Amino acid sequence: MADAKSYRSIHRWARIAPRKARLVADLVRGMPVNDAIAVLENHPRRGAKLLHKVLKSALSNASNDLDVDLNALVVSEAQVDMGPLLGGRQRWRPRAMGRATPIRKRTSHLRVALTESSDLKSRRSKRKAAKKDAPAKPQADEVSAEQVATQQSGAGGEE
Repeated sequence: MADAKSYRSIHRWARIAPRKARLVADLVRGMPVNDAIAVLENHPRRGAKLLHKVLKSALSNASNDLDVDLNALVVSEAQVDMGPLLGGRQRWRPRAMGRATPIRKRTSHLRVALTESSDLKSRRSKRKAAKKDAPAKPQADEVSAEQVATQQSGAGGEE
C-alpha cells in the first residue's frame, strides 16, 4: 500500500492521561471508519469522545479529495503519545511521614490516520459488476415457453 493516500488528524495536548486514551484507541485501530464511529459514539469512556472528534476531523480531511471512497476508508493508525506534564503553579499532595509529592497533570497527543482499504474497494467493485451483469428476474406473471411445455407434457402423461 505504498501508493495509498493517508488522511491524518492530530489533537495535541489533550487533557487526558495517555494510558486511559490508549484503551479506546486500541478498540478502533484497523476498523472501517463507519464501524469505528459507531463504536466511539456509544463507548462510555471519556477518551472515546476525544478520539471521535479526531476521527471525524480525519474523515473531513479525506472528504476534500474527490477521488476517495469514504466508505472504503479504514483506521490504519490510532496512536496516543504522551504529551508534556502541565506545569504552571505546582501543586502538592500530602503523603506519609510528612512528605509531599507533586500532582502530575498528564496530557496526550492523539493521532488518527485513515487509508483506503483495497479489500473494501474491490468488494464494492465486484458487487457493482455483479449487479450490472445479472439478468433481470422474470416477474411472477411471466412464464417462459419452456416451462409451459414441460408443464403440459407432464400433465399429459399422468392422465
